[in-house]
Formats: sequence, C-alpha cells, structure tokens
Amino acid sequence: MRRREFITLVSSAAAWPLAARAQQPAMSVIGRLGAESREVENSTVVSFQQGLKEAGYIDGQNLAIEYRWAEGQYDRLPALAADLVRRQVSVIAAAGNAAALAAKAATTTVPIVFHVGDDPVQLGLVASLNRPGGNATGTTSLNVEVGRKRLELLRELVPNVAVIGMLVNPDNPNVEIQSREAQVAARKLGLELHIMHARAERDFDAAFATLAKLRAGALMTGDTIFFNHSRQLGALALRYAVPAISPFRDFAAGGGLMSYGTNIADMHRQVGIYTGRILKGEKPAYLPVQQAVKVDLVLNFKTAKTLGITVPLPLSGRADEVIE
Repeated sequence: MRRREFITLVSSAAAWPLAARAQQPAMSVIGRLGAESREVENSTVVSFQQGLKEAGYIDGQNLAIEYRWAEGQYDRLPALAADLVRRQVSVIAAAGNAAALAAKAATTTVPIVFHVGDDPVQLGLVASLNRPGGNATGTTSLNVEVGRKRLELLRELVPNVAVIGMLVNPDNPNVEIQSREAQVAARKLGLELHIMHARAERDFDAAFATLAKLRAGALMTGDTIFFNHSRQLGALALRYAVPAISPFRDFAAGGGLMSYGTNIADMHRQVGIYTGRILKGEKPAYLPVQQAVKVDLVLNFKTAKTLGITVPLPLSGRADEVIE
C-alpha cells in the first residue's frame, strides 16, 4: 500500500466517529419555571418527570431540563422566564399562576405548558379551554369553582360557626377573583368571611394568631400556591385547634380536618405528557386545556375527635378517604 493511500485511509477512519456524532440528533432542552425552591416543589417535579417519561422523554438521556426557581420571590419570575427564552428552550413548563403569567409575558413563540389553579381564560393565558389559540396550554384544577363547595362542606361539618377565615397569598394573580367568589358564597350561607394573607411559610403563625383575634371558628385555605406547604398548614390547624379545609390531601394527612380538591400530582403529570407531545411536533394552540375531572373528599377522623367534632354520617359516607 502506498503511503498516501494509507494516510487517507487512516484519516477517513478517524473522521468517521466525528461524522457519526455530528449526524446524531441534538438533545432537546426544555425549561421548568417554579415560584418556589426545588426542595419545596420536589413532589410536583417528580410528577412532571413521570409524565415526560410516559411521553418517551427522560432527563439526562434524550432530554435536558433547565430549572429556574424563584425561591418564593415572585418578582424574580419575569427575569427567570426571560432567561429561559434567551436559552432558546423548546418548551417552558410553568408551575402555578404567577409562573405561567411570567412565561406568557416573556414570549409569544416558545410553547408554554402550565398548571394553574384558576381559570386560564380569565388569567389571559388562553383564548378558550378547547382551543387555546396561542403558544400556551396546560392543566387547571379550577380552584375557584371547587372553593365554593369547600365552604359548604366546612359549614356542614361545623354548622354552628358564624365567622370563618380564608388564607390566600396576595401575590397570586387571581387572588381578587378567589376572594370575591368566596365572599359571595359565604354571604349565601350566612357566614362572615375574613380574608387573611400569607406569602410564605414564615407568615403562617401570624395568620393563625390573626384568626384567633377575629374569633373565627374555622379556616379555609383557598390558594393553590400553598400546595407545597400543605402538611405544615395541617399541623398548624391542629395545633391551634381550628377546624379547617384545604384543596390538598396532604393537608388532611398532616392534621387538618379535611380536604376537598383535585389530584395536583396528576395535573403535573399531565403537564409532562403535554410537554412531550409538543416536543414531538404538536402545537399548543390545538391542545385543549386539561381540566380536573375528579374531586376527592378526605376526612381526618382523628383530628375531628381531637376537636370534639362529630362527623355526620351522610358526610362520612361521601368521603373518598378517611384518615383514622
């Protein structure tokens, strides 16, 4: 073999792996935008990744996820969303009302998949639930509608209560709608409802102290932002001996009297599935917003006994789960 032929052959062999690697498809990169910290939102991240896996994507194998956490400082969300847009991610998955609105304000072209607790049409995220029409779609637990029923359930369990507190996060973009709807429902039931604010876990004790000053006989936590603090709130409600209801099962498991709401973990799993479908080429404009179809009632009989509350038989019969 001539020397020139040998060099050409060796050069071709050396170049072949490089050419093969160049032909491999680039790994997709998506963004996950959260209002809290990774530690606080860990359960929703696990559910989100499960949905991605069901759609055929695994972080670190055929997908890279860029996480951006606001660490409870909601004013950081616009800059974090803008950073993901500059990173040119393929999809932004936004957890919560504030994160979804920040992502929507940051881009009209990058697809957004959200989970929100309230009506995404009223929030301005989509044109309609069936035909979102823009660059965003996702899931909603329609917390405002279910909130009316929570108030009725609380009244059914503690019928002699006349004053009730409702804990909300004032940074929630939909807090005015939540509060207004709850006030209307309370008046129909002949209840006096006081709105109390808490932005983070550090505000919870002060909120319960305010509840005592108001001589409120019960509490409703009506904000999906508190999902990641459900067990802490449930434990505080038990410590302060306050009959309370929340949208989240973990609240009842942590010591709260009862919960009535949708399965938030499943909603975030659906966000992962939708993200995968968009990565495969589907358009958010034509993916209907997924609404919660099942609402679970969980009663903590142990807490009821501690508070001296007798659970009516019809109500216990309607419970999907009883904690004893």
